[in-house]
Amino acid sequence: MFKNHKIKLIATDFDGIMTDGGVCFSSVSSEEIKKVNFKDIMGMSLAVQNDYIVAIISGEKNKIIDTVAAKFNLEDVHQGVKDKLSVIKSLALKYNLKPEEICYLGDDINDITALEYVKYAICVPDANYKVKEIAGIYITNASGGNGAYREIIDLIINN
Repeated sequence: MFKNHKIKLIATDFDGIMTDGGVCFSSVSSEEIKKVNFKDIMGMSLAVQNDYIVAIISGEKNKIIDTVAAKFNLEDVHQGVKDKLSVIKSLALKYNLKPEEICYLGDDINDITALEYVKYAICVPDANYKVKEIAGIYITNASGGNGAYREIIDLIINN
């Protein structure tokens, strides 16, 4: 799938891709705790170092996303998004990209239209069944929050 690719933009959902989709709630505060795998953090670092445009598009708003974005000086971070396809299209316009130059990683039904738009549609094995039914979708070996993002970055960089 990635042989001779022309990918310039790597966009990802956050929960379910960079995390395992779980959340821990504190019984004494409103704090949410989510685990992000260092393999995936290294994957984001490698993508940035290799001059890919990296974007995070999340349906939720979360300070953890802000922390990850700040670590890599990401310009394209969109939180609280209900229409992810519109964000993908605006990024394509901003960077003058075609769908065949965009990779998107998603795992749930709110990612479907964005996944159907791009050439490189990726999901994790624990994605919603409707996502896994998208024609041509690539399903990672690693599950969300367990190196799936890094797996894709390694495939992109090495091809």
